[in-house]
Amino acid sequence: MKNNYGSTTDRFLRYVQVGTSSADEVEHVPSTPEQLEFAKMLQLEMQEMGLENVRLMEHGYVFGEIPSNIEEGAGERQDDNALRNAFTLGFIAHMDTAPEAPGDPVRPRVIWNYPGGEIALNDHVKLDPAVSPSLQRYAGQDLIVTDGRTLLGSDDKAGIAEILTMAERLLQNPQIPHGKIVVGFTPDEEVGRGAEFFDVKAFGADLAYTVDGGTIGEIEFENFNAAEAEVTVSGFRVHPGSAKNILKNAVTIGMEFDRMLPAQERPEYTEGYEGYYYLMSFTGNTDEAKLQYILRDFDADSLETRKEIMRRAAELLNCRWPGAVKLEIRDNYRNMREKIGPHMHLIQSAEKAFSSCGVTPAIIPCRGGTDGANLSFKGLPCPNLSAGGENMHSVTEYISVQSLEKMTDVLTEIVRSYARRNEDGKEK
Repeated sequence: MKNNYGSTTDRFLRYVQVGTSSADEVEHVPSTPEQLEFAKMLQLEMQEMGLENVRLMEHGYVFGEIPSNIEEGAGERQDDNALRNAFTLGFIAHMDTAPEAPGDPVRPRVIWNYPGGEIALNDHVKLDPAVSPSLQRYAGQDLIVTDGRTLLGSDDKAGIAEILTMAERLLQNPQIPHGKIVVGFTPDEEVGRGAEFFDVKAFGADLAYTVDGGTIGEIEFENFNAAEAEVTVSGFRVHPGSAKNILKNAVTIGMEFDRMLPAQERPEYTEGYEGYYYLMSFTGNTDEAKLQYILRDFDADSLETRKEIMRRAAELLNCRWPGAVKLEIRDNYRNMREKIGPHMHLIQSAEKAFSSCGVTPAIIPCRGGTDGANLSFKGLPCPNLSAGGENMHSVTEYISVQSLEKMTDVLTEIVRSYARRNEDGKEK
């Protein structure tokens, strides 16, 4: 392989070849032993780089620190609402890869100066601009792809590589001014448990960014409010030849329930800030059926309306089939906007950093959840930045070398920008 890529790409290519798929429905964290082995590998690398207070926490979290090299306390004010010049800034990424596609063995290759058009990953799988329109944007860049048998792992080993290369740059170039920087890498984000055992106090950041997004330039500080619903339908089986006015078919009652929800508010018909009902699974027979839903909406009141529509559907069916339908709804996570709102300088600084590095920033809604949302509600305001990957969670996943290297520049510029702020929270 032609080796003229930068430090971030070099790290990324090493990291993706370590399989770290997480696993659903496993009680312990991390859910797979491979994640813990990768955590130990990162711990050693961070120590060798010169980060301080590097530690492998319980449940496989890895934390490390870079001390400030500017005057301590410069610009501090006692007003809680004022931005402190020397606060501790954190950067976070996750170690696991999604279980939806095979994650090992990953065999990456670089396509230098991608000319556009289709890319054959193997005899049966190809990257096609007709299916993946984002490919057209990368003509002339160097693309890292898989062999079409596994995902690549840019979600989120790209984020890890970008953060650690930024950290290495700060350590090797003391002329770059920065406050105290902390970095953290988490397990099991892909199965919704990445922030569950994250010790915010031990991490030590006042504010942070997750680096776990897609196309370079994206900034996310709004995510869905989320809930899940389980519908259990109890039926009654008799011989179909003598079933009139007696048979109670749990499957058809379940189908009736689903038809009572707004058909145009399914994921396949929504985008942007539009919420949805998503029927994830439907199993059963005449005697019993189960329907598993997730509900999503950026507006908390709208999510409550969705819950109420489901409750009314259950009530109406129970009027016809007494006791047939049982509905359980559980909340999952909330929109982090309410926690980021008082700290919009995080978004403004990210926008400026992208622009100064020649990347057009794009504030987009996160149509899902992130560790940052859960961390924000644990007391660590934490918007999400792009990591650069495309087609994530798929065997057609890819990322450009230029995105990897540029994101490291962007993270470095964010660090610089906070070192330049004066006591009023404005850049000098």
